[in-house]
Amino acid sequence: MTHSLLPSNTGPAFSRRDRIDQCLAHIADPAGEGARVFLTVWDEEARIAAESLDGLYRAGYRSALDGLPVSIKDLLDVKGEVTRAAARPLDDALAAREDAPVVTRLKQAGAVLIGRTNMTPFAYSVVGLNGHFGTPSNPVDRTRTPGGSSSGAAVSVATGMVTAAIGSDTVGSIRVPAALCGVVGVKPTQRTVPLEGAFSLSTTFDSIGPLARTVEDCARVLAVISGSQLQPWRRTNVEGVRLALPGGCFLESLDSTVSGAFERACRRLSAAGALIRNQAFEALGATADGSLARTIQSVEALTTHEALLARRGGDYDPRIRARILQGREVTAADYVRAIRIRSGLMAAFMADMAEVDALILPTVPVVAPSFAECELDEDGVRTRLLRNTAPFNVLDACAVTLPIQAPGELPVGLMLAAPAGHDARLIDIARAIEATLRT
Repeated sequence: MTHSLLPSNTGPAFSRRDRIDQCLAHIADPAGEGARVFLTVWDEEARIAAESLDGLYRAGYRSALDGLPVSIKDLLDVKGEVTRAAARPLDDALAAREDAPVVTRLKQAGAVLIGRTNMTPFAYSVVGLNGHFGTPSNPVDRTRTPGGSSSGAAVSVATGMVTAAIGSDTVGSIRVPAALCGVVGVKPTQRTVPLEGAFSLSTTFDSIGPLARTVEDCARVLAVISGSQLQPWRRTNVEGVRLALPGGCFLESLDSTVSGAFERACRRLSAAGALIRNQAFEALGATADGSLARTIQSVEALTTHEALLARRGGDYDPRIRARILQGREVTAADYVRAIRIRSGLMAAFMADMAEVDALILPTVPVVAPSFAECELDEDGVRTRLLRNTAPFNVLDACAVTLPIQAPGELPVGLMLAAPAGHDARLIDIARAIEATLRT
């Protein structure tokens, strides 16, 4: 028997329409970030859908997500609309002929889709800057970046514009903004969620997953978009959970807020019975310099963009265009070799994790950088932000980030990771850790 899919405030007086109206009011608030967070808002469609779900509820029908307000990242196809990936060069593309499978599954499960969220153009940076449509501000400090590329997704959740959001993660694009904005984000094993109907950055690394305020809401949405059953919660606490600190560069150069929050979280988990130990992971260490990720990602991005660059190259963000063109410097032999090395590292990582339930480490080594810092050195900021997240895309691990900052601090994320295919167990552990740290 699985746990309930229904929101905690369902009942005779609960109105899905009221909740959608509240979300839309947050988006329309001129003092808020709605105009930069959303590129398209489906306000009338959302109200109609919510009213229909209220009627079905009164008739005794329950859907899996039952009116949950959800935003989708601008790289997912919606029938009849142009998928721009928040980039001007795609504004003359043909409208999508059908919904992406993720969108179809959300609709069928009773989610109310609110609109398309802003992102880094073409999803090619975890920094989050968008010179085409503007950049949403971090919800905690508007002088700082929300991270990217799922920038609008994270801000939409953090500010109550939606309950959950759909993002994508190629080297950290769900986990980085989730960590910098103080929400939960899940990067599933890559093929857990279908990639069809999503504008691709790297066919090898792209993953689609949810962001929400809680692990449970992420689990509910992930079950729907992956076409799987929501598993029963098995853990009520963290006693006996085997967690490994990977050490090396992954715990180095942490700013004081991140190191303080992470050390505090580890102490609390240990006191609650979690078994935390230091362990070297050879396969993980082999990905740390980022060269394997850059080789594969740059070639696959160039393959996707080559024709569009020839036609609309002048409309690209110069920094993203330069990043894509780096793929020309990689030989076919280099690319094939990188794919083979990756396959071996994935198998080695699985073996390395045989006696461990999950890795535990900071999601991002720093708090959200200022916009001034990002504009001055976007490449340097990008390298710092993705340092701890990108290796897990190379290894096709599943990963979850949880907010762990103290009240009054800038957001800090704690990341848990496990080998491919261990998503359900990892999410179960994440929920127990979330409960422990919130107590």
